This record gives sequence, structure tokens and C-alpha cells, in this order.
Amino acid sequence: MSDERPPHDLRDTMLAEASLAHGLTRTWRTPAGLLGALSTVDHKIIGRRYIATAFVFLALGGILGLLMRWQLARPEARVIGPDLYNQIFTVHGTNMMFLFAVPVMEAFAVYLVPLMVGTRNIAFPRLNAFSYWVYLAGGILLWVAFILDTGPDVGWFAYVPLSGPQYAAGKRADIWAQMITFTEISALAVAVEIVVTVLKQRAPGMSLNRVPLFVWSMLVTSFVIILAMPAVMVASTALILDRLVGTHFFNPAEGGDVLLWQHLFWFFGHPEVYIIFIPAVGMISSMLPTFCRRPIFGYLPLVLAVVGTGILAFGLWVHHMFTTGLPRMGESFFTASSMAIAVPNGIQIFCWLATIWYGRPVLKTPMLMILAFFFTFIPGGLTGVMVASVPLDTQVHDTYFVVAHFHYVLVGGAVFPLIGAVYYWYPKFVGRMMSERIGRWVAGLLLVGFNLTFFPMHILGLQGMTRRIYAYPEEMGWGGMNLFVSLSAVVLAAGFLLFFIDVFRAARHGPEAGENPWGAATLEWATASPPPPYNFARIPVVRSANPLWDSPDSLPVATGLRVDRRELLVTSVTEARPEAREASPSDSIWPLIAAICTCSMLLASIFTPWAVVWGMIPVAAALTAWFWPKGSPEEEA
Repeated sequence: MSDERPPHDLRDTMLAEASLAHGLTRTWRTPAGLLGALSTVDHKIIGRRYIATAFVFLALGGILGLLMRWQLARPEARVIGPDLYNQIFTVHGTNMMFLFAVPVMEAFAVYLVPLMVGTRNIAFPRLNAFSYWVYLAGGILLWVAFILDTGPDVGWFAYVPLSGPQYAAGKRADIWAQMITFTEISALAVAVEIVVTVLKQRAPGMSLNRVPLFVWSMLVTSFVIILAMPAVMVASTALILDRLVGTHFFNPAEGGDVLLWQHLFWFFGHPEVYIIFIPAVGMISSMLPTFCRRPIFGYLPLVLAVVGTGILAFGLWVHHMFTTGLPRMGESFFTASSMAIAVPNGIQIFCWLATIWYGRPVLKTPMLMILAFFFTFIPGGLTGVMVASVPLDTQVHDTYFVVAHFHYVLVGGAVFPLIGAVYYWYPKFVGRMMSERIGRWVAGLLLVGFNLTFFPMHILGLQGMTRRIYAYPEEMGWGGMNLFVSLSAVVLAAGFLLFFIDVFRAARHGPEAGENPWGAATLEWATASPPPPYNFARIPVVRSANPLWDSPDSLPVATGLRVDRRELLVTSVTEARPEAREASPSDSIWPLIAAICTCSMLLASIFTPWAVVWGMIPVAAALTAWFWPKGSPEEEA
């Protein structure tokens, strides 16, 4: 019998690699059991929790959408009472915008960005764990209030004075305002983590012109979050103070201004559209080269377009307020800005089309979702340019034309790429492939169901059907179109139901994926699927924008990080040159305890402002324990 053992030097190498992997696993692993699960700071575990929780909220919000369509299917319907309808309408919009759309994009970043930039964990991992628990508490607050018939009923935008103390008695508006605080704390925390991870933890050699486009999109999104979201936190805090303390920020009789609310809210609210959209375009730019079998066309124009979109996003908010009596010069400025933002979006679309044209497209499910994006987002973008015109906006303002527009932009521009991203990165999350056959049905049902549901809303809006309507008389002639829309919504819901079935089926019965089942080019596919606790046994060295295509056999590796403690490599901002080794915090229960104390304080403040005073004591104690030194510098987290 021949000796088939590998040569001595190869055996030694294999043993050394196995020993390295074993040591890193012992250092980076999450302990088993409930305490370990609650204490973990592994970005992959927290990212999966974020994604799963966000999709639960998507399903719940979709159910509320179906209930609204049930009520509106026929004239003068009495399926749902007006009070409950107002709660459903408010919770649906609030849930989709604050608990699904923004968190799910950040959730993908929490999981993927450290892998894409070649590091072992996200920056500030304990803050990452804290952000998830606060986000979860905010979602529970909203839905428990709704179940207890105390759900917000002032719209997802909570305009004053209708949400103020004079017109909104009880605690419904307070719950909405405080839920905003929960979700914004979470979003801001994740944004800071992403910025630091991208700028200071990239693999050696990953200069700014080699950063994956999804990472670029999340970097820009994080800066937009940091600059935009404090505005809505200020607005919601001022609303609570008006309601609970007796201030008069929005009371004109005492020197306040009701339009101040709209300015603060929409200064956040319109950038939020791009907080949702920019990550989606990054997903497209990452998936498209894989299924066109060629590098992306126009890397630099795509980066500049994303940056330009993030900047221009802050010059659009007043087009939500064209009917409030603005100066003509102001209207002209915001009209121009609202039209100008179509330019960077157009650049991205043309670069994607060129990539498809010069590539060899493979029509897998993620690619089908990208094509569905083209068919839905472009009409949505065109109607956005239309409502940027003051005369047209004055006519269609607060009608179903606007409902159709923003669903085309948000669902077409973000949800289709997101579903494609789930099919694309699911092997990395779970280690198994989702079904191509089911995926094609999902793509078809979603595309057909969405367009049959929302395109007729343009017509209803032009016919005068207003937003936020509970019932309408038969004489208006909207009954037939509304019935068609409601039946079409069932087709759309069937597509999402099939998608969820495929997600759960594939987790147990999907074929095993392997490291790189798509033959992709970026670093997240250079490690196992799902990745080990330490992500990379050896930190890769990057020499191009497509490292796995340009170095298909092996990547050069960087050494120098210790095995017996959690360490990260810190690199320079522009060239990603190694600068230092940084200890990465270990698992801790204190982020959960700090989140419980913070959320309890915020929840209690709905009933008494003294809760903020007394609630700061346990919060301070939890933070002190969180940051308390553990001993020698080598043991500190």
C-alpha cells in the first residue's frame, strides 16, 4: 500500500494551521448557554439577531397593511373601527420605517462589513450588543402598546398640534415619541461602529480605492445617520416636554411654532429615505459583478454618486412642505435640489447597465431581484421628479399618488435588492443555499404583486383619493380600483410568505454552500460559511478591488496578532497601512443590563419626568460596571 500521507513540511503546516484555529476559537468563541447568548459581542451573532428581528417586524407590518387594504376594499366599509384604523395606520408606518427599513440595512452591515474589510470583529462590540437590546425594547414597546389598545394613532410623522397635549390625550403620542428615542439611540450607535470599523480596521492594503462598494455605501449611510437622526430625537424630545412638562415648543399661543416640527422631522425624514436606499444600491453594486462575471463598471463614478447622494439628501426636506406657504425662492431651491438628486442615481443606473451589457449575466435569484429593482425603482424615481414640481405637488399632496410614489421608491428601491441580498448572503449566514426554484417564484410574485398593488394608487391619487382615509362614499367611484388593489396585495403577500417559507426550509434542508458558492470577489467569501468566531485565522492582505478574483488560489496574509487574547489590527485611514494592535472587548452581560436600565428609564419617563432623574442612577452604575478595568492592561476589554 502506498503512503498517501502529505509531505513532512505540509503536515507541519496543516498541524500549525489547526493549532492556530483551535487557539483562536478558544479565544473568540461565545460560551454556551443562556448567559453566553446574552453576553456575546460577536458581530455575526448580533447581526443575525438584528436581521431576524427586523424581518419579524416586516411580517407584522405587512399584516397591518393587509388589514388596511381589507378596510379600503369596498366603499363605506365597517371592517375596522376608525380608532383602531388610526392605530393600524400609525403603527404600520412607524414599524416599517423605524423598526424594519433602517435597522435591517444596518443589520446587514453589522454582519458583513467586518468580514468585507478583513477584520475579526466590529469596532466597539459591546456598544453593538447594547444597540440591539435597545432596538428590541423599542419594538416591543410599540407592539405591546398596540396590542393593549394604546398604540400611537397620530401617523408615523406625528404632526403637531394633532400629537400635542391639546388634541392627543392619553399616552399614545408619548409612546410614539419615546419609541423614536429607542430606535434612534440604536441606529446612532451602529453608525458610529460602522464608521470606525471602515476607517480604522480594514485589512492591510485595502486602500480607499479598493474598498467594496457595499462598505462604501454603509460608510456614507452611517455619516448620514449621524447628521440626520439627532433632528428627530430633538423633535420627539421637545414633543414629550410639551406634553409632560408644559413647555411650548410647538404652541403658537406661547411663542412656539407648529412648522418647527415639520422642519425638524423632515430634516431627518427625507435623508432617511436615502439611509434606506444607499445600502440597497451598495448591495446591488456588490452582487452585480458576481452574476455578470466581470468587475463593476465605473467604480469611481459609483463611489462619487453614493457620496453625492448622501450630501444632496440634506437639501430636499422642504419638498414635503410645499403646501405650507413657503417663500417662492425657498420653493425654487428645494425644487432644484429634488431634481438634482436624480443625477447621481442616474449615474449608478447607467454604470449597472454597462456592467450587465459588457458582462455575461447569470439569471440566479439575486440577479432577478436586481432586474425587478430596475422595473420598480425607475418609475418611482420619475414620480419623485414629478412631485418636486410645486404646481404638481400642490395638486397631488396628501393623495394616494404620493403613497404610490414612496412605496415605489422604498419597496422597489430597497426591498427588492434586500431580498436579493438575503438569497446572495444566506449561504454566508447559515452555510446552506436557498432554493433557486422557489426564488424565481418569489421574484415573480413580488414583482407582479407589487406593481398591481401600487401602480393603480397613482390613478386613485389623481382621482382625488386622499391619504390616511378611513372610509369613502360610493359616489366617489373609487371602489372598483380599491378592490383591485386589495386583491393584488394578496399576491404580494403570497410572495413574501413564500420567501419566509424558503428561509426556514433552507436552514435545515438547503444544500451545503461551501466557502464561495457564487464565485464572488470580495473578502467575506474568503472564509468558511458560516464564518468561525474569529472570522479570519490570518488577516488577509489586499492588493486589488477584487481580491478573490485577482488572487484565486491564496491571499497573502498578515501576521502579528496574538492568539491568546482578542486583538484587532488597526490600519491607516487612506492606505490601510498597519499602525497598531488593539484589544477587542470580551463578552459581557453589562451591555444588556445597561440597555435594561436605559429602556426602563425612558419608559418610566412617559409617566413622570422624575424618572429621568432617578433612572440615571442605575444607568450610571451599569455603565461604570461596563467600563470597569479588569486588571492588567492585557486583560482589559
